[in-house]
Amino acid sequence: VQLQASGGGLVQAGGSLRLSCAASGRSFRTHDVGWFRQVPGKDHEFVAAMTWGGATTYYADSVKGRFTISRENAKNTAYLQMNSLKPEDTAVYYCTARRIGSYTDVRGYRYKGQGTQVTVSS
Repeated sequence: VQLQASGGGLVQAGGSLRLSCAASGRSFRTHDVGWFRQVPGKDHEFVAAMTWGGATTYYADSVKGRFTISRENAKNTAYLQMNSLKPEDTAVYYCTARRIGSYTDVRGYRYKGQGTQVTVSS
């Protein structure tokens, strides 16, 4: 499975962005997916995750109520809708798939795509 995140950009505080994660391979629909973010000098930070069927979601406390994870298995795509963005949300965002460990640890996924930069100005 190859993953490609897109949709990042520059936005003012309070604005919104929707990130997309396009996956190759039909097996994507059977994989749990996650979103992580990283700033220079720090480890990946868990943002959100969703089970393969979409029935269960998990969110970091820092984004709960502002971000929403979703997926369209027919399109092999996962999304991260980000509202009420804050400057501290600035990071490179990565999508992950095929959980083999913890939902909240980037090392708990078999696949990780290229990131997309999100910059929130104050």
